[in-house]
Amino acid sequence: MSEVLKLVDSLEVRLKKVVLRLEKQEQVNKQLRLELALKEEKTKQQDIAIANWQEKYEALKLTSSMLGSEDYKRETKLKINTLIREIDQCIAQLSK
Repeated sequence: MSEVLKLVDSLEVRLKKVVLRLEKQEQVNKQLRLELALKEEKTKQQDIAIANWQEKYEALKLTSSMLGSEDYKRETKLKINTLIREIDQCIAQLSK
């Protein structure tokens, strides 16, 4: 009977160790999930900032070309032609 008690005690000790390890891993996992969520949010914010800067850059290029910069004149003309076509399409749809 003593052997059985020793085995049970040994099993109980091992089980407690496993449970403690599991709890630690759950805490680590929770922390990692939190860090991941924060990093994903930061990435989203950076993506939004990049998009805003790209939009500002395009507006600056357009403004620069309208002020006489030779570098972007062709792009500006193409953009204006595209806008005119879109306006013409809208007018055509409205007049139907």
